[in-house]
Amino acid sequence: MKFIVSILLTALLSFSICLYFDWWTITLAAFIVAICIKQRPLLSFLTGFIALFLLWGILSLLMDGRNDHILSARLSSVLPFGGSLLLTILVTALAGALPAGFAALAGSYLRSVR
Repeated sequence: MKFIVSILLTALLSFSICLYFDWWTITLAAFIVAICIKQRPLLSFLTGFIALFLLWGILSLLMDGRNDHILSARLSSVLPFGGSLLLTILVTALAGALPAGFAALAGSYLRSVR
């Protein structure tokens, strides 16, 4: 139950913080949630990772659909993805998920030190 609550809280807090601040504040959201909700370090990493992977993946898909796949098509032609729009969106989601996962891991370790 803590796992699902952590995922939802991290995604919600990250989304709301990013409305007003820069993209990297997702790490603060994951860090804060990991400090507040006690979990083992691996589970904390997974909650931060999964929350932001899903959030950025869904947001990327929605934004990409609204602009008729223009940006992802251009990006996939520049990057070595072979023109794959889906792979471009997955890499975007991964770019948000990794920092959030490591921030949640750091929050979990900080909580265990106290």
